[in-house]
Amino acid sequence: MKVLLGMSGGIDSCVSAWLLKKQGFEVEGATMLLWKGGTEKEGTEGRNACFKADPNKLKNEVEELSKKLSISAHMIDLSDDFEKIVLKNFKSEYLSGRTPNPCVLCNKRIKFSLLLEKAKEMNLEFDKIATGHYARIEKKNERYCLRKAVDKKKDQSYFLYQLTQEQLSKTIFPLGEMTKQEVREIDKTLNLHKEDQSESQDFYSGPYVELLDVKPKEGNIITMDSKILGHHDGFWNYTIGQRRGLKIAYTEPLYVLELRVATNEVVVGTKEEVDHKTVFANQINWVSIDKIDSPIKAFAKIRSTGSEKPGILSFDGERLSFEFEIKQKAPTTGQSLVVYDEEGYILCGGIINEIN
Repeated sequence: MKVLLGMSGGIDSCVSAWLLKKQGFEVEGATMLLWKGGTEKEGTEGRNACFKADPNKLKNEVEELSKKLSISAHMIDLSDDFEKIVLKNFKSEYLSGRTPNPCVLCNKRIKFSLLLEKAKEMNLEFDKIATGHYARIEKKNERYCLRKAVDKKKDQSYFLYQLTQEQLSKTIFPLGEMTKQEVREIDKTLNLHKEDQSESQDFYSGPYVELLDVKPKEGNIITMDSKILGHHDGFWNYTIGQRRGLKIAYTEPLYVLELRVATNEVVVGTKEEVDHKTVFANQINWVSIDKIDSPIKAFAKIRSTGSEKPGILSFDGERLSFEFEIKQKAPTTGQSLVVYDEEGYILCGGIINEIN
């Protein structure tokens, strides 16, 4: 069976290639080129990110590693698509006062979709696609189910919840049953990377504001009752729940509660005001189950970091709602609500569009 492996040049994708070959698969690597050109920005040298500033450097790294692994390396330019789909959405969401997760959109629309289309246009033949994500795919009750990885600290299922049944049916995650330490040991044995090889930092190696193409615009930092506490250079420099960097004095810690786009105001308040129990989400994808008819007990995450928390999942036919047992820190519109069962299977997920 032929497998097209998403090759980033990192430890995880390289060890995935080795494991797949060991299991008898015929493997070819495909590397996404997402940056339209240029050199690495000052201060970002050596920091790993999938939206990498130097495509030539990435090509050289992947080609060298592919030779060590004895697999073919194919460079696939997706920079135009990435800009039109992921970066455009990222900018639009941020300038609308929301907090997007570009990795979720990139996985669904770019890595597990357009990458395959472009590969076929290049006449690459493959039966499955594989990546170095830490997650598991299992088939149960005629559905392809997405489950948390064995290594809970490295689990990346949160970023994959938007994958469709068709996409999951064609995907292999070789690292889902392994720990990061086991993967590093294999990489060390194969002498593929330096022992102190760093992890990928994020989708972008610099400050996010660089991607927004906006100029500073002075505005007020206010309380809910409109008392001015300070000033800022643009609401887009802040995110809901932010505490550090406000540069204002107050009798107790303050957090960003709201970003008012029309008036360029940043609203701040106390921890009691920023935490909430209930979130609502649209753009739903059902994964391990096919909808629900009545509320059920489940576990959910509202950001990639941290663990899922218990609560009640409901569906009104159009959007999800999840009521946590205890208040959660700063739920934010634009982020993803991902719902799991007690065994770590993703039930469903969606984009948060309202908070209560």
